[in-house]
Amino acid sequence: MEFLRPTTWDEALAAKADRPGAVPIQGGTDVMVEINFDVRRPEALLDLTRVPELRTWSLEDGRYRVGAAVPYTTIIEELGGPLPGLAQASRTVGSPQIRNRGSVGGNLGAASPAGDSHPPLLAAGAVIEVESRDGGVRMIPAHEFYLGVKRSALRPDELIRAVHLEPATGPQYFSKVGTRNAMVIAVCSFAVALHPGEGRVGTGLGSAAPTPRRALEAEEFLRRELDWNARLDPAVLKRFGELCAQAASPIDDVRGTADYRRHAIAVMARRTLTWAWNDYRGRRAA
Repeated sequence: MEFLRPTTWDEALAAKADRPGAVPIQGGTDVMVEINFDVRRPEALLDLTRVPELRTWSLEDGRYRVGAAVPYTTIIEELGGPLPGLAQASRTVGSPQIRNRGSVGGNLGAASPAGDSHPPLLAAGAVIEVESRDGGVRMIPAHEFYLGVKRSALRPDELIRAVHLEPATGPQYFSKVGTRNAMVIAVCSFAVALHPGEGRVGTGLGSAAPTPRRALEAEEFLRRELDWNARLDPAVLKRFGELCAQAASPIDDVRGTADYRRHAIAVMARRTLTWAWNDYRGRRAA
């Protein structure tokens, strides 16, 4: 197995173009586990740790551009205000050591349905910036990025460069069920983001289908039924949970049954929307 170590973004793109089978690695929190257990044996590893621009974030034209290698710890400490849903999800990732190494770009590259960052990216309407040497830059909406279990819209010669998100205009919340309270892969997860200016609510489901996905019928239901000037109607809340559960298509596995996952999605949907709505109403009353 070859080990490629570019020091600039252009060198990284050239290496990926010349060796499409090379697997990018930054924190190694997913890739090295697969290699150590002989689940994966790539022809080459493309180490991106020496490409400094991937570890920076910026505010450009009113949107946050988060480099693919910005670690979860940085998101928690520096971006918790404008990107609260992503920061909440980042707090649930592994141990402090993992949060210091792992990144949203790595989560996207692995494209696991259980990745913690996927639901808040979907709920917030994130856009993924990818690039190749010969094809240039592509901007992929998060809801178009996931194609199957550990399959994404990335082409063989492309690398993830950054994630773009607008600063939150309303409350955002993330919830996760695991077999224990910390350092655990999600049995299932859920994110909600209120967009008051647009009169809509964004959703994201994790580990409840072959890909992370939005609950589109639930979102449309809230767009029609929510009264943004009133308390949250219990009947609306209940129906929202039901529609989110219907959006899931989970499996039975060692971490949980399909029935349990559907039930948990409904519960988390109701809880996160309640938290977000109470937060929203509290801000308005302040």
